Amino acid sequence: MGEIFENVFLDEKSKKLYTKYENSYREWDPYRSKLAAAIIKGLKIMPIKQGSKILYLGASTGTTCSHISDIIGKNGIVYGIEFSERVIYQFLELAEKRKNIVPILADARKPEEYYWVEIVDVVYCDLAQPDEIEIAIRNSNIFLKKNGYLMIAIKARSIDVTKEPKEIFEESKEKLKNSGFEIKEVIILEPYEEGHAMVISQKIS
Repeated sequence: MGEIFENVFLDEKSKKLYTKYENSYREWDPYRSKLAAAIIKGLKIMPIKQGSKILYLGASTGTTCSHISDIIGKNGIVYGIEFSERVIYQFLELAEKRKNIVPILADARKPEEYYWVEIVDVVYCDLAQPDEIEIAIRNSNIFLKKNGYLMIAIKARSIDVTKEPKEIFEESKEKLKNSGFEIKEVIILEPYEEGHAMVISQKIS
């Protein structure tokens, strides 16, 4: 078992990914987490570290959030924004066990609903919305520190079903560049997620 990022471990034999929670290793399934898929596919830049402050847009039931919680440890914090009342109850149960997770029932299109969130090191966005890039940029302009990182899991079909995923990814990169972000890495997530990419960018202005 080798540590490839802070609190992220890879078993070279099985090629399985793990995070460490207390004294046990938790398997991180790339078919259930786009961040895990990006790491398995060779992610080089991992801005989520011990002590990091994270704003997570589209937390859902908290599968990926739980592993981020493992990584950042007790000195970090993840603010998880979720709009669906149907799924947030599972997320609330997770947050009761983990003191570094703050669940927030809110619409990521309306960051004024959670204006009290502090400035963060990383904004992580996983929203199946046609305006996902714009939502991510808006939140980053409010909450992301200068030189902080924006990580977006882009689902091409949610943005425009008439275009090829590659075209969507290129358009998304241009929007980010035009909004003061420098593209650092793009990871195609197939075969774990069809038509998905993880785009890592840094806020430079």
